[in-house]
Amino acid sequence: MSPSASPPPLAATMLDLPAGSPGGSVELFLDLYTGDQPLIPARAFMLAPPGVPPRLPAGLELLSVAGKCLEGPTFGHYVASLRRALTATLDAARINVLHLQHLAFGATPALIRALPDHPRIALVHGTDLLFAETHRDQLQILRESARAADTIVVPTSAMADRLLRLAPQLDRRKITRIPWGIPDRLLAAPPVRPPRTSTSHLRLLYAGRLTAEKGAENLVKSLAPIPGVELSIAAPTTQFHALAPLLQRSGVRARYLGWLRRPQLWQAFAEHDVLVMPSTTLEAMGLVALEAQACGLPVLYQPVPGLSEALAASGVATDFTHTTALAHEIERLRTAPGLLPALSQAGYANAARFPLSATAEALTELGRELT
Repeated sequence: MSPSASPPPLAATMLDLPAGSPGGSVELFLDLYTGDQPLIPARAFMLAPPGVPPRLPAGLELLSVAGKCLEGPTFGHYVASLRRALTATLDAARINVLHLQHLAFGATPALIRALPDHPRIALVHGTDLLFAETHRDQLQILRESARAADTIVVPTSAMADRLLRLAPQLDRRKITRIPWGIPDRLLAAPPVRPPRTSTSHLRLLYAGRLTAEKGAENLVKSLAPIPGVELSIAAPTTQFHALAPLLQRSGVRARYLGWLRRPQLWQAFAEHDVLVMPSTTLEAMGLVALEAQACGLPVLYQPVPGLSEALAASGVATDFTHTTALAHEIERLRTAPGLLPALSQAGYANAARFPLSATAEALTELGRELT
């Protein structure tokens, strides 16, 4: 039997976030490892949330471990608790490979300690790099995890460069680039885009978390004096409420769509003119932008590392911290004949380069090589 025809290795993997947490890393994790027929066979874990857990996808298991934190002695206690919980539920003889989600945080050291003899593939998502830059203990965990990993997977070259700045002693030959992907079913059957009925306003959509590195404050402040736009926001409820005072002070009226489930978000993409991505620091890859492009929605973005690589000329780069620059691009998008349809077609073509099945196949082949 050839290596490619051998059964895929069974992975053990964990994202130490409560089930139901928002974010592209969570969606990618669930896309790859859960469901009735997961793309990568795995024992996949997240943390049990407080209260009643949300409806869980098939194959996702929850660990009731309290004390999640980032630094100090309590972080060591948290990792030890995770390790004990994983050891109690995993049969080491059945697991073939570890998929370490993030180089930092608690799940990676806990999995390594629970199954110390298994090959290790580490996946860098972006927040691990950001937190390692601002938390000394997380930087230490990142460096230790990078040394312990057999292979480190990054979705973009920009992520590799950022990682090597944090861990300059790392053997760069460990690093391999495998782009993240978006669901094949979306690429095959995107929602129908209704005809644009008005050219007097540009319907902008912001979709995602509203944490500082996502740049929503820059977006709101720069949009305030710009006429001819309608802004919709799809974000976690508590985060939108935290943004509401700034919206009120700035006089920006935003339609809140809620925190949308995946099919609802795809439909929202079809009902707007432009997705705005004002990220301030970096994006691992910008999956929400690629999903928007798969739905025919043009993307206006801040050219930060990762996002520039994934989108390049298929989107429109601008400076969301500069009202004049943003106003110029918005006016061009609103009025230039044929520009939005051309960007839609460029977006379709770009998104088609990143099917999730290709991500899963590449990760599976890495696992075969290590086992």
